[in-house]
Amino acid sequence: MKLMPCPLNGPRNIAEFGYGGVGGAAPDPAGVDDRAWAEYLFIESNTRGVVREWWFHAPTAYWFIAARDTATDEILKTYPASELGNASVESDA
Repeated sequence: MKLMPCPLNGPRNIAEFGYGGVGGAAPDPAGVDDRAWAEYLFIESNTRGVVREWWFHAPTAYWFIAARDTATDEILKTYPASELGNASVESDA
């Protein structure tokens, strides 16, 4: 069984979580054309290496950020979304 270290609930079975996509700023839907908006929604870069991703714990509806190595599928760190802009989070991942 694979465990996800949830920042709110501690280590939990990965089946309790849902993937929310790669973290980052979304374009302003009112200021972007349809093609750019569709690319943001549906095209993934499939980056090899460490990426920050949105995840949620389904039983509690808690959203958070996970730093995950896409080459090994190892979850390196999880933290509340409120820490997304923290410089130390960047250097830890």
